[in-house]
Amino acid sequence: MTDRILQPIHVQLTLDDVKNFQNTALLVVGDVMLDRYWFGDTERISPEAPVPIVAIKKVEERLGGAANVARNGASLGAKIKLLGLIGNDEAGLQVQHKLAQQDIESLLQIDETVPTIVKLRVVARQQQLIRLDFEEEPAQDSLTSKFASFEETLPLVKGVIFSDYGKGALKHVARMIELCQQAGKLTLVDPKGDDYSKYAGATVITPNRSELRQVIGNWSSEADLTLKAQNLREGLGLEAILLTRSEEGMTLFRAKQVSHVGAQAREVFDVSGAGDTVISTLGVALAAGWDWDLAMALANRAGGIVVGKLGTATVSWEELL
Repeated sequence: MTDRILQPIHVQLTLDDVKNFQNTALLVVGDVMLDRYWFGDTERISPEAPVPIVAIKKVEERLGGAANVARNGASLGAKIKLLGLIGNDEAGLQVQHKLAQQDIESLLQIDETVPTIVKLRVVARQQQLIRLDFEEEPAQDSLTSKFASFEETLPLVKGVIFSDYGKGALKHVARMIELCQQAGKLTLVDPKGDDYSKYAGATVITPNRSELRQVIGNWSSEADLTLKAQNLREGLGLEAILLTRSEEGMTLFRAKQVSHVGAQAREVFDVSGAGDTVISTLGVALAAGWDWDLAMALANRAGGIVVGKLGTATVSWEELL
């Protein structure tokens, strides 16, 4: 087996690169959310309980979950379609509005029985004090309707990114991946949970360290990690596993080859949404014809940039290259 260490790569952007990215069409499928941020100041403790009182000064709303994956792909110029579920509510309208603002084609299905998933974060003095989640399990009828829309859209895209946050929108993911295989589509999965069998046949999965440990257990050395990761990759019939390792960079496991790229040194401010940036950058680059190592280096660079920003964020071409 070949092991390679990749140094940080400076990518010289050409007009052809820009055109290839802009001509790349991808479908993002998964758990769609709205991220809300309430920013304020806190100077005293509540007389009612030992908690800070926060005087809210500013409110921000951003696309989250699978919608943030779509947002990141669109920021690189790719043509992005987003398939998922929202509720018939104000938060769902906000999601649709923000997708339109960023030229992301919405294929969202409305589930009348549940609210749009919302994550509300209260932030004071650049410190997150609490996160409140609003979510319910989607209805089966909505999932069936979403699957039909997936079948119709698949022939129109180069590849599919599945963003699994474990909220129920990807209950048909195994069948969807099977259809991607039959159609010869690039298939990327940001996985969730301890059962990866539902992702069998995908092109690549992109777990972080804690997610991979849930499936293969702890590893005692790099050799032990390689053995366990390669066994998982072969058992699931994957072309690759991209392991994101925070300050240790990334490791790409493929048949008879393991590649590493070191982390980009920078201050880490907020890791939320970094996985979304990584998988969207990787997907766009691979769909545009870039090789695996170069696509990984680009995704690593993007992830290194986005952790220096607050909350779910994107990277621009200027920052990336």
